[in-house]
Amino acid sequence: MKHLLKQSVLLAGLALASAVASPLLAQVKQAQNPIIFADVPDLSMIRVGDTYYMSSTTMHMSPGVPIMKSKDLVNWHLVSYASDTLGNQDELALRNGKSTYGRGSWASSLRFHQGTYYVSTFAQTTGKTYVYSTKNIEKGPWKTVSFKPSYHDHSLFFDDDGRVYLVFGTGKLRLIELTADASGVKPGATEQVIIENASAPAGPNINLQAEGSQLFKVKGKYYLFNITWPKEGMRTVVVHRADKITGPYEGRLGLQDLGVAQGGLIDTPDGRWFSYLFRDYGAVGRIPYLVPVTWTDGWPVLGTAGKVPQTLALPPSKGLIPGIVASDEFARRKGEPALPLVWQWNHNPENSLWSLSNRPGYLRLQTDRVDTTFLLARNTLTQRTIGPTCAGTTALDVSYLKDGDFAGLALLQKRYGLVGVDFRNGAKSIVMVSAQSERPVELQRLPLTQNTVYFKAECDFTERKDVATFFYSLDGKTWKAIGEPLKMAYTLPHFMGYRFGLFNYATKNPGGYADFDYFRITDKTTGAK
Repeated sequence: MKHLLKQSVLLAGLALASAVASPLLAQVKQAQNPIIFADVPDLSMIRVGDTYYMSSTTMHMSPGVPIMKSKDLVNWHLVSYASDTLGNQDELALRNGKSTYGRGSWASSLRFHQGTYYVSTFAQTTGKTYVYSTKNIEKGPWKTVSFKPSYHDHSLFFDDDGRVYLVFGTGKLRLIELTADASGVKPGATEQVIIENASAPAGPNINLQAEGSQLFKVKGKYYLFNITWPKEGMRTVVVHRADKITGPYEGRLGLQDLGVAQGGLIDTPDGRWFSYLFRDYGAVGRIPYLVPVTWTDGWPVLGTAGKVPQTLALPPSKGLIPGIVASDEFARRKGEPALPLVWQWNHNPENSLWSLSNRPGYLRLQTDRVDTTFLLARNTLTQRTIGPTCAGTTALDVSYLKDGDFAGLALLQKRYGLVGVDFRNGAKSIVMVSAQSERPVELQRLPLTQNTVYFKAECDFTERKDVATFFYSLDGKTWKAIGEPLKMAYTLPHFMGYRFGLFNYATKNPGGYADFDYFRITDKTTGAK
């Protein structure tokens, strides 16, 4: 009897524990906002069958216009880039003291039309609009066309009648017709204003006039999404609709919560709707969110009771590693790409100066010129930082540096931080440099008497703490902090979240090289362990 009583108490306890846990388990099994805690701004999204594709902005990085793939709207991985290089101007290649930080290719528009994928973008750097197209979005090849002018924040749109348009502009939104293959402006076409003041639904006092156009057609009606920013307010979604692409359009405020804005509409195979948007979130960058959409009286209603939900009725995230960022041992098998898609160069690379084959299992970065600052140095290899926390680690062989060379691990933004080896006057030193003040300041220098050294940078973006700490190790096991923590800041001149970077540049004598054994990224920080 005592045994049965004990068993019934145990079963009752398990039932109670299960009842308490079930809401928690349900929450764990749902997706969480943000869906990507990393810099993936200006997203444009399509669904083809049961597969979603997304393009984004990476501006001065090369290759450009990244394409990501998902089966569930939550777990994304990089599958392609539409552009190898945007152009060959000095600004794009970090030549003659010029750069295109914060510019390059901006907001893209991704479409699928009659078996062909199209992604368009525009660039202030070149003054052009670009349209890339392919039959195979994951493997390419991509066809490239470009034309002037540079249509700001445009939305590429293929209408049901075969006509093709761009909607573009700021505040006063315009429409221009393209040729049927979207290769240029249709001969004889002229711009027409379709909305005189697209910011109006958000009120009369506006800091940022409506831009970021994304146009959709649902059940015969045209829906135009824009972002605007009222004074004393936050980033806000504005939605307009019309029965004809030329208007007249009526507008309303679409969403005003947490500053989550700029994006558009996506539906699921089972008939649900979401809006994909992003949020400025400090030093990590601009991070994507999803909000559910319902339809009322022919209008998309964004959010849950007008708010951005924390959880979504979608599968949970499996993490951003290795889909958006990834570790790399720099060992390549035959047939594998030289560099995984997670990597992008800071500006156009000089391909003759980097190698994975000169010393198999290592990334070699060689110099062929003298540079004055880290921000003007070529061939810095980068990938995103991720939130809420992350750490990047590398091992570096500095046997073949020349006098004046500086090589190591960076956190790249205007207010950057560096930890590396400085070879000066015949002696090697471990050095930490901080540009928190927007000018480089050496905070600590330690003598180095060996040729292999290990570096680590840890980032804490929790609740916009935005602090990074740099470490070094002589054996890859025992770590010591160096310099001071870097207070990271998202600056508009760079217009990008912080990135890990592997770098090597010469300040005196070109021709030296640094060998990086690996780069390893985790979503945890361990400090001096």
